[in-house]
Amino acid sequence: MTDATAARPTPSLLAQDNRTRHRNRAEVRFRAFGMAAMGTGVLALAVLLASVVSNGLGAFRQTFITFPVVLSQERLDPDGHRDPAAMARVTTFGYAPLIGRAFADHVAALGIETGLGPRAMAAMLSEEAPGQLRTAVLANPQLVGETITLDVLASGRIDGYFKGRVTLESAERDRNVSPEQLRLAETLAQAGVLTTRFNQNFITAPDASGQRPEAAGLGVAILGSFYMMLVVLVLTLPIGVAASIYLEEFAPKNRFTDLIEVNISNLAAVPSIVFGILGLAIFINFAGLPQSAPIVGGLVLTLMTLPTIIIATRASLRAVPPSIRSAALGLGASRMQSVFHHVLPLAAPGILTGTIIGLAQALGETAPLLLVGMVAFVREYPAPLPAGLFDPASALPVQVYNWTQRSDPAFVERASGAIIVLLVVLIFMNALAVLLRRRFERRW
Repeated sequence: MTDATAARPTPSLLAQDNRTRHRNRAEVRFRAFGMAAMGTGVLALAVLLASVVSNGLGAFRQTFITFPVVLSQERLDPDGHRDPAAMARVTTFGYAPLIGRAFADHVAALGIETGLGPRAMAAMLSEEAPGQLRTAVLANPQLVGETITLDVLASGRIDGYFKGRVTLESAERDRNVSPEQLRLAETLAQAGVLTTRFNQNFITAPDASGQRPEAAGLGVAILGSFYMMLVVLVLTLPIGVAASIYLEEFAPKNRFTDLIEVNISNLAAVPSIVFGILGLAIFINFAGLPQSAPIVGGLVLTLMTLPTIIIATRASLRAVPPSIRSAALGLGASRMQSVFHHVLPLAAPGILTGTIIGLAQALGETAPLLLVGMVAFVREYPAPLPAGLFDPASALPVQVYNWTQRSDPAFVERASGAIIVLLVVLIFMNALAVLLRRRFERRW
């Protein structure tokens, strides 16, 4: 042993040297940065969700006014034949005075002093009320001549007053409502004539015009989105899986297949509005398919979703160990038998997960649908399948965009409510993807 060796201190396992302390401090800083980033993301998500939920929950509750109406035969069916075709000649303009007078008479019968004229009192009712009553009478002509209890929507301003969107101060500057109408609404609420309760029509009713925000619903948009997702699922799953199996298991590795793989990766990164322009040029201008139809929206979303599903499917196939293929081939199975009997079942959880995530991404797309006319105002429900694929319809994200462009503040509430519905559907689809992966995943 030399003197230099003897003078060198022996490092202790219990004491930290400078390098160890530096490394530990770096690890602590990294953990702090990670926790700060995660906390910032969670905080931003919480603020976003709180804003959407606080603004949108009111869309699921609506204010209704209940009062009796005498369905006068002289006005609705002068001939007395109860023929729906003849009664249809009476338009909603014929039903509006009937409803307004019945409402004023009911308020007077309750002994409530209003100080309002019949026209101002009728303005407290939704403009949708005459149409609803006309539809009910034409569906059952025997109601004519009887007294029925009518449960109609209150106007958007009256509804906004009970949700805190309208105040007495703002009513003084609003030509659509007056403080006297709001005070009368308070009195009617105390008398039980006016109630605010759950509104299922927000989910099932079609869209309404800009003057009737209280009657606007998501029925056509939900049905249109469902039809489009069926088109996307029927086309993307077989085409995407078949293309992935060929490229991953059977295609020769050459420049041509390399070019295809690069293009698939590039298509996955192309902005969605480019697919809208492509769909407008091919499916509408060239093929002559109708605008605003779910078939066109589904075809455009199919083009956009295919690269995502192909990439996810190829990753799932690549994750299957090569020993599975070698064992199957060694026991005498053909190449196709080894893929379809062994590799594909093992990759199925990943394929299903990628497909559902691709569908969820397509469900939330707006830009390509705007270019193919899905933003049109549609009141009629599309027909049942398959004819409904060619009828005009809307979609959930497009309906959100459409409502945010309207001037009435009640449509902002409607848009936030539609976002809640869309988020619930997306959460359900992503949860389904996780459950399918955990249910069918095999470990080796």
